[in-house]
Amino acid sequence: MPRTPRPAHLALTLVTVLAVLTGCATSDRSTERKPTDRRTTTGKTPRPPRADTPFDYQLGGPYTPPDGVRAVSRDRSASPAPGRYNICYVNAFQAQPGKEAAAWWDDEHPDLILRDDDGDPVVDEDWDEPLLDISTAARRTELLGVVGDWIDGCARSGFDAVEPDNLDSYARSDDRLDPADATAFARLLVRRAHDRGLAIAQKNTAELLGKGIGFDFAVVEECGQYDECEPFSSAYDGRVFDIEYETKGYDTACRRWGKDLSIVLRDRDVRPAGEKGHVYRRC
Repeated sequence: MPRTPRPAHLALTLVTVLAVLTGCATSDRSTERKPTDRRTTTGKTPRPPRADTPFDYQLGGPYTPPDGVRAVSRDRSASPAPGRYNICYVNAFQAQPGKEAAAWWDDEHPDLILRDDDGDPVVDEDWDEPLLDISTAARRTELLGVVGDWIDGCARSGFDAVEPDNLDSYARSDDRLDPADATAFARLLVRRAHDRGLAIAQKNTAELLGKGIGFDFAVVEECGQYDECEPFSSAYDGRVFDIEYETKGYDTACRRWGKDLSIVLRDRDVRPAGEKGHVYRRC
């Protein structure tokens, strides 16, 4: 079930996860290895979106895109919108709380939640979401076995691109993760997406621009509100989808960037059209 989006300085989150881990390992980026994967690639060339493509953000549930919309972002559990450029939302760096998700991770992957010195999950307290453990090459490779399968599912479903969320989770890790951990895991996700013929977006996290990760475009939240549109626009030649949740930020973004970027105003719950509280406007 899609989650309420967070501001740009926090990042959107959504996934089905919780886990058990027996400790927090030290970083070991120097031994990063390409994960073994015997499946063949699709042969499809990744195709990034064009700059200033009219866009809709539909994480709260799919619906018929408004007239003129040519690109749509939807949760990986949804089907792509026919005839549009479709972006598949995947929460790659944090886990969604819940007993059912916890039981799944306990059974299948009992070592992929980041834990503190007492063995308790390290949690994004704003959203009550445990962080996934990307602190070592081995953990990143194991986690790719889960998130990579979700990316594969996006490709099989017919999406054009993938949007991995919570790249900035290291900032909420109590210093147990750092930007290099996020960069290393992001590079694995980029490789997996490209191998499956998908373009891949950088989600927020202006601090990691220019790190050579390999993202093809950006999906950002409230770059107008937080004055972050310029660096993303420069990094991706205008291939930026910006979601604003406040009228002030939306007006600022449209005034300064409306001719260059694809900017929308959405309600924070990203509700489907027809549902009370639904908001959608674009520059």
